[in-house]
Amino acid sequence: MRWAVVAALAVLLALPAVLSSYAITIFILIFFYGFLGQAWNIVGGYAGQLSLGHAAFVGVGGYTAAMLSIEKGLTPWAGMFVGALLAALLGAIIGYLGFRFGLRGFYFVLLTVAFAEVCRIAVSNIDAVGGPLGLYITFTGDPRQFQFQDGRPYYYIALALMLAATATAWAIERRRFGVYLAAIREDEAAAEALGVNAFKYKMLAMVVSSFLTGLGGTFYAFYLFSLQPNTLFGIPLSVEIIIRPIVGGAGTLLGPILGSFILTPLGELSRLYLGQGGLPGAHLIAYGVLLVAVVLFLPEGAYPRLRRLLARRGGR
Repeated sequence: MRWAVVAALAVLLALPAVLSSYAITIFILIFFYGFLGQAWNIVGGYAGQLSLGHAAFVGVGGYTAAMLSIEKGLTPWAGMFVGALLAALLGAIIGYLGFRFGLRGFYFVLLTVAFAEVCRIAVSNIDAVGGPLGLYITFTGDPRQFQFQDGRPYYYIALALMLAATATAWAIERRRFGVYLAAIREDEAAAEALGVNAFKYKMLAMVVSSFLTGLGGTFYAFYLFSLQPNTLFGIPLSVEIIIRPIVGGAGTLLGPILGSFILTPLGELSRLYLGQGGLPGAHLIAYGVLLVAVVLFLPEGAYPRLRRLLARRGGR
């Protein structure tokens, strides 16, 4: 397994030398959504706390880094950590309100959605951050401003983000922290009866998850050079984040990555080949049908099924 991971990493590092610019763009999106899915997986997969408002953390991180760059001249390489800290603070507030008052299931989902909507409405009505039109970042091509002439540096940055989030999840999974989160996910009352401080560990998971997601906001801002409140804080982005680990296998280390490798090219190819035809929205319908099929036939996620198949083959 270790050698397979090393070989896969070597291939990914060498790929930009032979890929077209369009293929590099696809891989950037795969890595980026894999990173966001892995960040969500810490609280949504391992801890079982379903958040549908993670777009708020992307927005806070992106807007903070962009405003610090535009108004104060601070390099986004530093601003991204300021944005991540503010996203972690927002995550701590959401987590405290949800976990202290015992909100679970759909009630916690509604709380996270409500905060994301509050952020969207607030940013849309603040002219200092662009209002409803959002912010547009001037392209300079200066690497110190997180800007590059082609997509290859973004490829490696997105890959590094995904690997960093995966390493964080791996470290959590192998420690007592991960065991406690799994116990909370399976039966919170039983975990507390055995002495696990559920509030403490859910808060830690929420803060780590929101901090990582906030880092992704800077990448989003300086890769696309524009931030619109309805796009950045909207529910569609939150759905894009959580659907990767759900399809790949929530609560598993490689599930979010596999889910991104499945869904990101699928969404892009359906848009490319069906979205430009005579039927508006046909690509969304095809994408949705294929997504439903994956969920129906792989309810536990693609990675657990793949792992069982490989184990069965190894046994033979």
